[in-house]
Amino acid sequence: MHKVKFLPDGNEVEVDDGTTIMEAAEKAGVFINSLCGGKGVCGKCRVQVSDGKVKADKHSIGFLSKDEVKDGYVLACQSKVDDNLEIVIPPESRLEAEQIVMEQPVVDYSQPEKVAVARVPSDPMTLFEPLVQKIFLELKEPSQEDNISDIERIIRELRKRTDYQSFETTLCCLQGLASNLRDNDWKVTATIAKHGDLWRILQIEPGDASNKNYGLAIDVGTTTVVAQLVDMKSGNVIGVAGSHNLQSHYGEDVISRMVFACGRERGLNPLHEAVIKNINNLIKTLTDEKGIDVEDITAVVAAGNTTMSHLLLSLIPCSIRFDPYVPTANIFPQIRARQVGININPEGVLETIADVASYVGGDIVAGILACGIADRPETGILIDVGTNGEIAIGNNDWMVCCSASAGPAFEGGGIKNGMRATRGAIERIIINNGEVKYTTIGKAKPRGICGSGLIDCIYEFARNGIIDHDGKFSLSTKNKRLIEKDGKAQFIVAHSQETENGEDLTISESDIGNLIRSKGAVFAAIKSLMDYVGLKFEDIETFFVAGGFGSYLDIPKAIGIGLLPDIDPKRIQFIGNSSLMGARIALLSSHGFERTIKIANSMTNIELSTYQPFMDEYVAAMFLPHTDRRLFPSVDY
Repeated sequence: MHKVKFLPDGNEVEVDDGTTIMEAAEKAGVFINSLCGGKGVCGKCRVQVSDGKVKADKHSIGFLSKDEVKDGYVLACQSKVDDNLEIVIPPESRLEAEQIVMEQPVVDYSQPEKVAVARVPSDPMTLFEPLVQKIFLELKEPSQEDNISDIERIIRELRKRTDYQSFETTLCCLQGLASNLRDNDWKVTATIAKHGDLWRILQIEPGDASNKNYGLAIDVGTTTVVAQLVDMKSGNVIGVAGSHNLQSHYGEDVISRMVFACGRERGLNPLHEAVIKNINNLIKTLTDEKGIDVEDITAVVAAGNTTMSHLLLSLIPCSIRFDPYVPTANIFPQIRARQVGININPEGVLETIADVASYVGGDIVAGILACGIADRPETGILIDVGTNGEIAIGNNDWMVCCSASAGPAFEGGGIKNGMRATRGAIERIIINNGEVKYTTIGKAKPRGICGSGLIDCIYEFARNGIIDHDGKFSLSTKNKRLIEKDGKAQFIVAHSQETENGEDLTISESDIGNLIRSKGAVFAAIKSLMDYVGLKFEDIETFFVAGGFGSYLDIPKAIGIGLLPDIDPKRIQFIGNSSLMGARIALLSSHGFERTIKIANSMTNIELSTYQPFMDEYVAAMFLPHTDRRLFPSVDY
């Protein structure tokens, strides 16, 4: 056994000889960036061995500079413990949950409408009917004339108090019911949950507990997990919390996590346990903050992409990745949340929003519910610009969707100095007369550049003639920030004296190429889907842009690089975390939840990998802003 100490946290752990530094870090509760799931192909898990010896894979040296090798840097996933070690985790390699940006809204805080009218199928919010309800009952005592069973007495009263007729119960609910009723003067609170076409009685509590009924809406994102605590009697959101998805330790994107889950024995368990830990940590944070007993949380609605839904429910995701791309399930059963380890009321339920296909998941379905595309006659588009670049087009008559593998560039992956939108990330850049001005998240010293900053970079480079339309640095550019380092042309965005690690923060041609490929995939997917349904951009009423990434986008610059179509910016609407918003609607409206299943079943998925026009569009989109400049008449660089 060897002792491994991680700095600057000071966490220490004992591990066997041959354990990788990454595995030791996991055991110590220290999380290190990893985009590739420990395959040694991303280079993001650089750490410094300050004391002791390790066995490092010689192939990983290609990710390190000569100075880094000399200073003891290795890749954590490719280096094995061979001694007592002291490991320094540099700022750019740390995965710090507390750095998630919450100042700018990742969620929509608007409250759901509660309209006292009859159910209108086209509008999920005309019926405020939470999936789980608590109803206080004052029952008449049995008599010779009225001697039906205790549970029938409760069901009879529930039928009087509600419009519901079909109920079922559980053995757990029946056990102790007789004494419960008689000891409490026949005054009890019934907790009922919508389950298909009937309502299930989950528990009977003594007295009036109807004011203590809470639910959780959860967006299980690839990068972050965000939860809203909702008062299900009033419909009010009373708390929100978020954290990095701890699955990032096993890979930054869904593909690398599927590889991890399927490439080793019991590989699924760590991924499932990581996201459950995320959720339970958020539950503890919210309940401690609001002084709420977890036993009073009776329902959870979770929305995530298809892989995240599978990992949440501990379903093997292996077949999602390979042709013909078949998931285990698209529609998921209602279960007790405790069955998968979520710490709420033991009888509390978990509903998972239905998926459409392997790469179009419940997060998009929830987003469609939230923005109302499927409930209006006007045609709209929902775009979630992330690793998968999911897009849906349609109205109340039809819906078509697709997923484009945009890669992780917009979340910092594949970019040497790229990072997610956390503290120290450059999020805004302007270049005028050779002078670079930038702003960072949290006003901290620069640690890297996040997606919005990278888009700004490309646009400003193109506008100032620093790069040509193919993304290559212009040889005629006479800019002191354009240098050659390690045999590569690079542009210094922030000088060494300005950055947190004391090194120049640069963008290279290969970084620019990765970003162009990502933006090209998203635009090509949008254009292919539009052509497939025979529409032009002017036929679309509203372009909804979802996700935390969209909150930081500069629309003219996103149009300027050819990421979004060249339309009136007023028609582009950021809706924040639409996945979370839709999960909340489904939590507070049983009709809303039913709509998600109908939406998922009605959507036609276009598999772009086998759709030839997409490849043609993709090639055409590999220029700035596009090969066909007629598509971008307002872009004048």
